[in-house]
Amino acid sequence: MINRSIFVILFLLSASFISFSFGAGPLIAESDWMGTATTKSDSMTRPSTAKSESPSYLIGPNDVLNIYVWKEPELTQDLTVMADGKITFPLIGEIMAQGQTVTALTKTITEKLKNYITAPQVTVIVRETHSRRIYTVGKLNEPGPYTLEPGMTVIQALSTAGGFTEWADTKNILIIRRQGKKERQIHFDYEKFISGKKIEQNILLQPNDTIVVP
Repeated sequence: MINRSIFVILFLLSASFISFSFGAGPLIAESDWMGTATTKSDSMTRPSTAKSESPSYLIGPNDVLNIYVWKEPELTQDLTVMADGKITFPLIGEIMAQGQTVTALTKTITEKLKNYITAPQVTVIVRETHSRRIYTVGKLNEPGPYTLEPGMTVIQALSTAGGFTEWADTKNILIIRRQGKKERQIHFDYEKFISGKKIEQNILLQPNDTIVVP
């Protein structure tokens, strides 16, 4: 009788262990097993930062900006800088964006949003640049408008435009620069430059410069 009782007790203990192991599920949640629990708020993380302009890039008219406010989808949007250099942002109204770097504009928007949102987290990205451009025309493989990169020189611009076509007059290249109401023509002799003469011709370009290759 005692042996039978011991057998029944052992059987019940074994059944309970099997039920706990396979029926009740693991003691640790899957998210805990992975390291940290996943919550709804954690899923609303910042998007990966897209490649933006140089930190020294100055925003100008017609540039397209993406302004992202964490956990505030109704405030996150793309805006085009108006001709007067301003953007209009919800809650804040008009902001002067022209002449500001991305960092400076981010700080401006963040400070102004503090009047409406607790601890706003703002990210500003320049999606499209239209305010700082140069133009290449003439006997080049890929003439056309290009974004003026920080520190871009004549040689770099010619390279960006695909180099010269077969019959290009590389000795008489012109950079046309508008200064106020006047136009200035700057001569560039590619042949002399590559031979090590007149290397000072390789000037830094300015917004709206036009390079003409006859």
